[in-house]
Amino acid sequence: MEKTMPRKERAAFVLETLENLYPTVPIPLDHKDPYTLLIAVLLSAQCTDERVNKVTPYLFAIADNPHDMSKVAVEKIQEIIRPCGLSPKKSKAISELSKILIDQHEGIVPQSFEALEALPGVGHKTASVVMSQAFGVPAFPIDTHIHRLAFRWCLSTGKNVEKTEFDLKKLFPIESWNRLHLQIIFFGREYCPARGHIPSVCPICSKIGRKELFT
Repeated sequence: MEKTMPRKERAAFVLETLENLYPTVPIPLDHKDPYTLLIAVLLSAQCTDERVNKVTPYLFAIADNPHDMSKVAVEKIQEIIRPCGLSPKKSKAISELSKILIDQHEGIVPQSFEALEALPGVGHKTASVVMSQAFGVPAFPIDTHIHRLAFRWCLSTGKNVEKTEFDLKKLFPIESWNRLHLQIIFFGREYCPARGHIPSVCPICSKIGRKELFT
């Protein structure tokens, strides 16, 4: 039976491969500032980035800051964001968090995990994306692509997203986190999908271990 690389060697190979394939990584969600990024990330839950990017121009045309958004009826927000799914819950969260930003943070998106995660509709993953992409704070947001590939590449046990985040933060240098989580997402979409994946032609799976681990 073919042996797998040690975990640290696999991690180093993954990092090198992704740096070569994606030397620059654009932020997938269209936004202009921390607030519009926060709203876009909130909308992306169980929704594709592509669909979010089609919806947010309509939403931000009527309100692209907490002060304006707090004045928009929840029903109006829900009507606009309906294509993103979970619109009743998301519209209420957008309205409430906008009011909290005004009341507690002077209308500014806070630059701390604790404050962000205290906002309605904002979990650890959403907070991590905002801290990473809006403020440049090292974070490793774990989405479904990253969770799946960390397990597929034997970098984490894959028991839950918390464990995956812990394992990846231990394996990769902190200065790589903000780029790497995006690189993994792009790679998963292009080369390493959940379905129809062919390990023998995948630039990573074909190199780092037994093929039966990557089904």
